[in-house]
Amino acid sequence: MTSAPWPTDIELSADKTEFKVVFEDGISAILAAELLRVESPSAEVQGHAAEQKQTPAGKKHIQILGVEPVGHYAVRLVFSDGHNTGLFSWDILYQFATTQDTMMADYLARLETLGLSRE
Repeated sequence: MTSAPWPTDIELSADKTEFKVVFEDGISAILAAELLRVESPSAEVQGHAAEQKQTPAGKKHIQILGVEPVGHYAVRLVFSDGHNTGLFSWDILYQFATTQDTMMADYLARLETLGLSRE
């Protein structure tokens, strides 16, 4: 598997609800804190197998309170609900950047199916 392009810029919005990432190949995205939180690459959200995946509800107004570098390969995002266990590698952030619309649609569909709310 080849690695995703290297990020050239990462930036947190002033209101802490959006995370901008720009990659060396020109791909850039403004990612909602909500999407990053509900699809966190942590075991708490993803589980250890596909059938263990969780669908966090009530995260519409979540904020990113901190962005902590992890070596030269990832960042740890600290969310306003205390979640901070997901490591967002450059590969994972690239996946978010290139598939965020699909990821958000899937999340909204899961919420509806489970009778949960974003609020």
